[in-house]
Formats: sequence, structure tokens, C-alpha cells
Amino acid sequence: MSRTLRRRNRSQNQNLVPAPGRDYQRLKNTLDLQPAFSQDHIEDIHQTALRVLDELGIRILNREARNLFSKAGAGVNEKTQMVSIPPMLVESSLSSAPNLIDLQGARKEDQVSLGGNNIAFVCVGGAPHVSDIDRGKRVATLADTRNIIRLCEYFDVIHLLSPNVESQDIPVPLRHLHVTESQLTLSNKPLFIYSRGSGQVNDAFEMVRIMRGLTKSEFEQKAWCYTIINTNSPRQLDIPMCQGIIDFSRAGQLSVITPFTLAGAMAPISMTGALVLQHAEALAGITLSQIVRPGSPVMYGSFTSNVDMKSGSPAFGTPESVRAAFGAGQLARHIGIPWRGSAATASNSPDEQSVYEYMMSAWGSVLGGVNMLVHAAGWLEGGLTGSLEKFILDIEVLQTFAEIFDPLGADQEELSFEAIASVKPGGHFFGCEQTMSRYKNAFYEPLVSDWSNYGQWMESGGLSATQRANGIWKRILEEFEPPDIPLDRIEALHEFIERRTREGGSAI
Repeated sequence: MSRTLRRRNRSQNQNLVPAPGRDYQRLKNTLDLQPAFSQDHIEDIHQTALRVLDELGIRILNREARNLFSKAGAGVNEKTQMVSIPPMLVESSLSSAPNLIDLQGARKEDQVSLGGNNIAFVCVGGAPHVSDIDRGKRVATLADTRNIIRLCEYFDVIHLLSPNVESQDIPVPLRHLHVTESQLTLSNKPLFIYSRGSGQVNDAFEMVRIMRGLTKSEFEQKAWCYTIINTNSPRQLDIPMCQGIIDFSRAGQLSVITPFTLAGAMAPISMTGALVLQHAEALAGITLSQIVRPGSPVMYGSFTSNVDMKSGSPAFGTPESVRAAFGAGQLARHIGIPWRGSAATASNSPDEQSVYEYMMSAWGSVLGGVNMLVHAAGWLEGGLTGSLEKFILDIEVLQTFAEIFDPLGADQEELSFEAIASVKPGGHFFGCEQTMSRYKNAFYEPLVSDWSNYGQWMESGGLSATQRANGIWKRILEEFEPPDIPLDRIEALHEFIERRTREGGSAI
């Protein structure tokens, strides 16, 4: 859909939600990337991380994972569950990991490429609560999960689905069935699957195969879904996370290995030291994925920030987190693996703090060269809440990023000599030929921002940006239409869910 269809006449259609376009479906980050270190120092960090894995080791709580490491040549102490990973094993694993990953959605045009200068945005993930300015903060339900999926499907600047908010009204053994069904029936985009045990993962894989019309072999030849693997910093991988790496790698699906290294708490207070620990833990997960299946898709994830040393609470959008993002991007490029970063805030409401912390965090990841920006829309309260108004406010920022990525032209038309010549000194360009031919589509038309003067703004209700965002998400949900999906596949999916429900689902 052309950019024109996203424009609206502000004076006549002020209350309408702009139609979603397809301009932002495939984005490339054309900006110059910001380094945190020299190449020599990046290599020092890499070598120190290798030393950590080799000399200090990492605790692997999953027995199957320890067996796999042992067979691959790592040193394993079954009594302490510590695994010593030699540098050569890490380096050989890095050589087999792909530097470009394609995640496939329901249709060919829904494919998302990760790696190089490709960039994809993902909304808030894993929040146990949801909030809006009408009802406040509350425990999230399946209805909330489904509403955020609808918002993600509506905006093409959101490229991948996420776990968004937890559907806590659904029992854990059945929750994965309903959340996966919601993703598959309300969106065409590549989806997220939690790694909470092989039973749940296998159920979700089968649901994807049913809805995409795939055999098991066809499913394993391409990445259709992804999971996020969080290490237990410092230096530990637990049972479900290891199992998730194993299950996803065997099936050829994407694992995003993401240490949660907060400087001063679960990582050294030195930000460089925190990056060393992050790098070591990410390398351990990447190595396991390649031991299981060389060439399986895997991403280098980072979530390094600092804590408030007065309270111990995580802090986001700080100078330290921005510099850590620059360093994480360099490290990912150094080893040739696509990079996942984040955009976060510790604010408890969609206020000024939430905006400036989010903006600093997002810019850190974007200028660091991020390929998958997670928590890019709707994150509040350090990830404990998904906010519907914040989702819309963040979409405005993401669409602005997308426009910034479009490079300026410098051909004769863009240089505008004839236009300059057509206007007398002291005149204006409002009525010149170039302006008249281009004014409808010349500039980005905002989703939320109100550029009217004070009088006009008051006549329209004097609404804040957060209040305007409230009206936008409501109208989108009212107008939302789900994708057109073959009825026989939906029926087969529901039959599978009914059968697994009778069988009790899967707790793990």
C-alpha cells in the first residue's frame, strides 16, 4: 500500500486512525553504526569471554545438554554440573551458525530477514500485567493477549509477534495452546513460542504445522517461529532454557540466546565486565545450538543494563545501557551472528520518563546495529506491564525510525535548483511548482502527534498524547478484521486443541 494511503486530512478526518500501509514491512538500517570499543578491545572482550568459559566454566542444569557438551569435547563435572567449554569448540560452532536468518510467516510476503542491516521490531514480551488509562493496571488475561496481537497485526512496523502479556486466566498446562492459537488465527506474522518444556514446545510446533499446511520435514527446513532463551546470570543455564535450545535447534527453529546481565547485580559493576559475562553466556548457548544441529538458526541476544544502587531495581535508558548496546552490537558483528537488543523503561506509567528512557534505549540499539528490537512497543514498569497507550506512543517512534532509515536523495530533482530559481528573494515556496506537485506525500504524517495551535487543540478537547493514544488503540480494535485463513485449517487446529485439552495439555 502506498504512503499516500497513510495520509489524512487533519482538519476533516482528525478522529480517524490512519490506514496501515506496507511501507514499513521490510526495513534496513541505513545509519552509520556507533562503536563502543576499538576492534582490538572487542577482540579482548571476546578472548576474555572464551577464557571465562574455558577456565571458569558455566553451570548447565540440564542433563541432556551436559551429555551433548561432553560428546562434543567439553569438560563436564557431573557432581557440580559445571561445563568447561574449550575455545576451539566455541569457534567451530560460530563458523556453522548462519549470519542471515529468514523467519517465515503465513504468506511469502510475511517473511522477515534478520542479519546484516535488516531490522525488525517486536512489541513488549512476557509482562504479567496490562494497563490502560481507563482501567489502570490489572492481571493480564487471554483477551488482553489477543488484543495486543491484533494491534501488532494492524501495524506493519511491528514485524514479529511476541509473548506480549501473560494470559493468566488460562491454566498453565493449557495456556500455550490458546496463546499459540491466538497468534496463528489473528495474525500472518512469524510467531513466538515459549520454551517451558518439550511437551508445550511440541504442541506449538504441531499447531504451526497444521495452520501452515506443513509436513514435519517441510517445517524443519525453514524457520517458522522463534523463542527467547534467558541465561541465569551469572554463568548458569537452567533445565527449561537448555531444553528449549535443544528442541528448537533440532527442529530448525530460531533460538535467541539472551543473557540478562545487570551491572552491579548479576554482572560485574564494570560495564565492560558485564559485557564479558554477557558474551560468555551467549556464546555458551550458541555453542549448544550448533552442537545439536550445525547451521540451526540462532541469534546473539543482549539485555545488559545497570541497577539503581540505592534500591537494586533495574534501570533502563541509562547512559550505561546505551553504551552497553553499542558494545553488544559490536560483539555480535565480531562473531558474525544476528543481534537482538531491546527498548525499555523503568517508568510505571506512559509518561515523560517512559518516553525519554525508551528513546535512549531504542537509539542505543538502533545505532548499535540491532537486527531484532524486542520490547519495542508497550513496555512499562521494567517489563512487568504491557501498556496499550504506550504501545501506540511507541509505534509513533518506530514509524519515525522507519522514515529516518529512508536515505535522502541527491539527484537533480532533489537538489531543487529550478525550485530555488522560481522563488524570488524574500518569497516563499508554498505555491511553487515543486511544492504543489509533492506536498501531499512530502512529509511523514504522525499517528499521535498534534501539530495544531493552542486554540485549535483546545477546541478539539485539549487531549494529551496519552489520551489520543487511548482513542487510537480503541478504534483499531473496533475496526480489526482477522486474516483470511482456510476454514479446514482452523477446524483442524481447534480439533487438536480440543484433543490436547481432554488429555490435560502439558505442564512442561
